[in-house]
Amino acid sequence: MTARTTEVEAFLDEMLPRQVAAERALCGGDAGPRGTTWSSRDPVTLFGGAVVLRRGRDEVSAVFRWLAGRFTELRAYDFELVAAGASGDLAYTVGFEHKTVVADGAESTYTLRVTHVYRREDGQWRIVHRHGDAPPVDRAPR
Repeated sequence: MTARTTEVEAFLDEMLPRQVAAERALCGGDAGPRGTTWSSRDPVTLFGGAVVLRRGRDEVSAVFRWLAGRFTELRAYDFELVAAGASGDLAYTVGFEHKTVVADGAESTYTLRVTHVYRREDGQWRIVHRHGDAPPVDRAPR
């Protein structure tokens, strides 16, 4: 890491390309790459858009395989980063995933708001928690 590269920039440069590639693969029907971005060490948790809670690598991986089985084609994917932080061996991202996919035989376009928590393990960043859900309609005044 150079003096001009912050800890957060170094984390994002390493993790986001792998994570985005894994999400694109998942939305195209391949769960393999997503599994490589996740920790194999507990605790690992998932608050998914389609599941309430999964704990542990086995439960989380089963959801990834189930999701991949629903997706047959990715038509568009964009990750919009809202915020990120990194300190030591822990990091987080907050953002929006914008997707157009073919799932269960029908095209669907939607956005998920997502929060990820990461842990550095053996020198590589791994996801240990994901929370993804549909954004609510914002009714509060600004």
